[in-house]
Amino acid sequence: MDSSKHWREELYVMVFQSDTKAGRRFDGILLLIILASIVIVMLDSIDAVHQNYADLLAYIEWGFTFVFAVEYILRLYCSPKPLRYAFSFYGLVDLLAIVPGILALYYADAQYLLIIRIIRMLRIFRVLKLSPYLKQANYLMSALRGSKQKIVVFLVSVCTLVTVFGTLMYVIEGPEHGFTSIPKGIYWAIVTLTTVGFGDIVPKTPLGQVISSLVMITGYSIIAVPTGIFTAELANAMRGEQLQHDCPVCKKNSHEHGAAFCSRCGNALFKKLE
Repeated sequence: MDSSKHWREELYVMVFQSDTKAGRRFDGILLLIILASIVIVMLDSIDAVHQNYADLLAYIEWGFTFVFAVEYILRLYCSPKPLRYAFSFYGLVDLLAIVPGILALYYADAQYLLIIRIIRMLRIFRVLKLSPYLKQANYLMSALRGSKQKIVVFLVSVCTLVTVFGTLMYVIEGPEHGFTSIPKGIYWAIVTLTTVGFGDIVPKTPLGQVISSLVMITGYSIIAVPTGIFTAELANAMRGEQLQHDCPVCKKNSHEHGAAFCSRCGNALFKKLE
């Protein structure tokens, strides 16, 4: 019983800990297998390679799936809290590395979902001691949370604009010029507003060309808005030492250090003491 427990502890150190020689070797081999699996999936998507080596690639892929399945079972076995691991981020990613291989038995195209295994390459941060760099992602998440409302308002405004422009082009140009429906007109407005310009639908009437010019100018005017919003919030997040307190009105969480009022709605952050 003691030997079994001791073996399980050693297995846990090797599988979950990357600060030991065995753990680094295990994670290094695992990363190479993950990378090889991704390369196989990419090669299989090439028609010439698939026609000549489909069976060989399938056997190799099944070998990788078997290895990942064994690894997942070992992690569940040696983990002190198997359910906690199973529902953690890495646990779900490890499971997703296996599921597409099984689904491929019933749906052939499901094998290309195996590319999701590239997410497992995030383990390289742990192996190479790059975890401090992951902490920098907190700045990005904080900036996204801070700019969420502004970006939502911006997206709603853009959706309203493309709907109006798309409807106008449908009325002005009509089906004879390629604007066969309002959704088609909205598609054209999105392509034009984002300055992509595929050119598959082109306005032919003078009024339609005037509106398309307005859409282009509007696109150039607003294209930098979300970038500016996010950059401003990112600067605030990196400034640090902010007051973390929910505004009782608008629920904004981060404020300037020592602030007494909300910078968004102007409401008092704290109740006055009588």
